[in-house]
Amino acid sequence: MKKPELLIPAKGIEELKTAVTFGADAVYIGGEVFSLRAKAKNFSEDEMREGIDFAHAKGVKVHVTANILAHDHDLSEAETYFESLRDLGPDALIISDPGMFTLAKRICPETDIHISTQANNTNYLTFLFWREQGAKRVVSARELSLKEIRDIRDHIPDDLEIESFVHGAMCISYSGRCLLSNYLTGRDANRGECTHPCRWEYVLSEETRPGQFFPVYENDRGTYIFNSKDLCMIDHIPDLVAAGIDSFKIEGRMKNALYVATVARTYRRAIDDFFEDPEKYRCNIKWYDEEIRKCTIRDFTTGFYYGKPSEEAQIYDNNTYIREYTYLGRVEEVDGEGNAVVRQKNKFVKDEMIEIMKPDYSNESVKIISIRDEDGNEQESAPHPEQRLSVKLSGHCEKNDILRRRE
Repeated sequence: MKKPELLIPAKGIEELKTAVTFGADAVYIGGEVFSLRAKAKNFSEDEMREGIDFAHAKGVKVHVTANILAHDHDLSEAETYFESLRDLGPDALIISDPGMFTLAKRICPETDIHISTQANNTNYLTFLFWREQGAKRVVSARELSLKEIRDIRDHIPDDLEIESFVHGAMCISYSGRCLLSNYLTGRDANRGECTHPCRWEYVLSEETRPGQFFPVYENDRGTYIFNSKDLCMIDHIPDLVAAGIDSFKIEGRMKNALYVATVARTYRRAIDDFFEDPEKYRCNIKWYDEEIRKCTIRDFTTGFYYGKPSEEAQIYDNNTYIREYTYLGRVEEVDGEGNAVVRQKNKFVKDEMIEIMKPDYSNESVKIISIRDEDGNEQESAPHPEQRLSVKLSGHCEKNDILRRRE
């Protein structure tokens, strides 16, 4: 069996470094243009260079998304963008539009091209078509079952890789090609500007009864008829491997470093455990299930991997997030006194108990002894986002550890 790649998202340089530190084999990122996550921080050219250099120094690959559905007026800028990417040296470009594919193939001939799930890749002939054009990898549509992916694997050459989403938010529209946002708000999801109207709560109005609104109940959970639970396949690694998937892709280029660290570390351990000894994997499933919930999530589903969900396994739910842990910051460095230097993400206070999350799968409960600002002034709390602080803890921390608090 071939060990699959673990592919982790990163919205910015902090998340990229976290992904690399916590176990990613590859990271996928977006530049400031042509990415389907326009509201993410994304990477400037200098940040992309820094991120690629950091990842490559650790033996980790970087894939860059350029998967919008392009219009004519995009093409000239796209040429310039691909020329800059060629000089930066990412390992792969993720593309869905044939015009963008044509430009990338001509301008970046040394860079692998991966076909985005936005291209609706649902059968083996589609996979073979893209291989004939020069693609190295195709991302399977999220609507496919594991049986269908296995059938595709059996009909395509070994050198054509299959990448599949195994964790994260599910889009209600077929392969993510949604018109709701554009229609309702004028912001095009297929150009990275989705406003997520599928997460809204809807009511009915009737033409002759202005001002009267009637709730839409799909079931007793409420009116979130377009809203899906999150995909989670951490308990099904053996089935994913058996399906012949080459890359396990985690969704989440809008998510913070705690999410990135949590999914990277948990899937890293699950994959490694399974390939070391399937029995070890089975024995540790409780740990995976507990750890994967220690970031902001919705409830979980296995999506379409075992066929169309039945009524009992309905994937639609309310839009409430579950948050068991709060992200406090990443240890940027450890100063000469052994204190953690962090850029604060959420408020914490002196004397409270928090947790250090480490790449080696351990978690250490510690007390905050003191908090100092950059001028050395003591603070009783850290209420200001992005403030750089020196935090003395009762335990040992290292660079790139994650600080979090159980709620």
